[in-house]
Amino acid sequence: MPNNDAAGFVGGHGQLSEAWFNAVTVVQEASPPSIPEGAQVMTLLVDFPPGEPGTPPHRHFGPAFGYVLEGEMRFELEGEPERVIRAGEAFWEPGGDVIHYQDGNNRTDVPVRFLVTMMCEPGKPMLVLVDEEELEQRKDRRAPRPA
Repeated sequence: MPNNDAAGFVGGHGQLSEAWFNAVTVVQEASPPSIPEGAQVMTLLVDFPPGEPGTPPHRHFGPAFGYVLEGEMRFELEGEPERVIRAGEAFWEPGGDVIHYQDGNNRTDVPVRFLVTMMCEPGKPMLVLVDEEELEQRKDRRAPRPA
């Protein structure tokens, strides 16, 4: 049996199953630029029907980490090309000043379902929509659109 003490676990529980050593799969590792001091954390389950474009362009005041459970999500952050994240894949965004352009359903035949955990500065909303004027002012920061 492996040495549980070396992994930070104290013995004394009798005979333990070894299954837990292989029960965890890392799906994402990230180094966010910062986590706001005293951050509030919220985890959401998002369900978009087939063809739903998702949340309008917005930003978060802290990092967000997510995982697609079913379907495919179209994902686009300011300065990065649009990409598709499929069931079983993870995503994250740094939050702060970065605009999140897309999080909608990439498919017109099946829904998309994803979990997202957001961290936010105390007293600030988890999500703020970006108005058309600001989108126009920052259009040079958006990656070229697919043809």
